Amino acid sequence: MNAPFPIRKECPPGACICDRDRLLADPNADIRILRLTREEEKRLVARLESISSFEDLKHMEARMHALLGIVLHITPSVRGVRTVRGISIEVEAQPGLCRKTREAIPAAIRRCFERKPEIVYALLDSYDLLGGGQLAP
Repeated sequence: MNAPFPIRKECPPGACICDRDRLLADPNADIRILRLTREEEKRLVARLESISSFEDLKHMEARMHALLGIVLHITPSVRGVRTVRGISIEVEAQPGLCRKTREAIPAAIRRCFERKPEIVYALLDSYDLLGGGQLAP
């Protein structure tokens, strides 16, 4: 299949479970995810690490879904959040999405959360886990 854009090189055999070949074989498949070359993945991870606000995070979620078909779920734990590790960050599996990419995206977002805790507070507030109250100084 000839794509109208550069596509990701295939992973070494046995190293990934992305089903890239099956995706390319299906003429009706959504191949947007294959636009995420290794260089583009590095740029995406750097951009995710540099998110500056909760609105910026939501914007990046929407852009990743629109451009690549990546569905991202960021939810706080129902048992409470004491650290950034208490927030679940999951990338839905999809054909063509490399296993390493599925691990790199949440890791980049966690690094961002550790540097910018105000994003975590806004996320928790969006789930009303702060109860609409103000944080103590």
